[in-house]
Parts: sequence; structure tokens; C-alpha cells
Amino acid sequence: MDWVPIVFITFKVLVFGTCMFYAIKWHHDQGKKAKEEASKRQGLTEQTQEASE
Repeated sequence: MDWVPIVFITFKVLVFGTCMFYAIKWHHDQGKKAKEEASKRQGLTEQTQEASE
């Protein structure tokens, strides 16, 4: 029965490690997505200003 804590701790580390990886990836992707949307809006703003001139 000495192996039970080793297995549970190993499983816990794997689960937390996986969750941390996907949390960081999700936040990175959200930042990239927001940056792309901001650049698209900036491009649309510039196009409308050029069209009005």
C-alpha cells in the first residue's frame, strides 16, 4: 500500500501540468486573437478615413 500515494501524486502532477499547459495556451491564443481583431479594426478605420477624403 506504499505505492498508492506515489500513484496519486504522480496522477495529480500530470493533471495539474496538463491543465496549466492548456490554461497558458488558451490565454496566449486569446491575446493573439484580440491583437488581430484590434489590427483589423485599425485597418477598417484607416480605410474609412481614406474613403472620406
